[in-house]
Amino acid sequence: QVQLMESGGGSVQPGGSLRLSCEASKTSEWCMGWVRQAPGKDREGLASIDKWDTITYADSVKGRFIISKDNSKNTLYLQMSNLKPEDSAMYYCAARLGTNCPWGVGVNQYNYWGQGTQVTVSS
Repeated sequence: QVQLMESGGGSVQPGGSLRLSCEASKTSEWCMGWVRQAPGKDREGLASIDKWDTITYADSVKGRFIISKDNSKNTLYLQMSNLKPEDSAMYYCAARLGTNCPWGVGVNQYNYWGQGTQVTVSS
């Protein structure tokens, strides 16, 4: 059973930063990613990282968000900068039991999901 647990969400003003963390059973062998969902909207894939640290970003967050992982801690991160109100959403960590991320940031490639952590950006 793969377990994923996100943390680090909260409220921040526009232009601010947050770092999300996801503790996982294992990060070194899988495709890992971050996905968000705002009320009334579809899930949106944001970033993914595979076994070989190949990274893909959605255009909506490119240049503002950075995905990384620490395999020694089995933890995935999402550093978010220059946050905008439209970034407000529930953020989920996701994992695919495969070494690569064949669909880039595509949300349907993931087998396991965390419970999510809320991010709210407002003044």
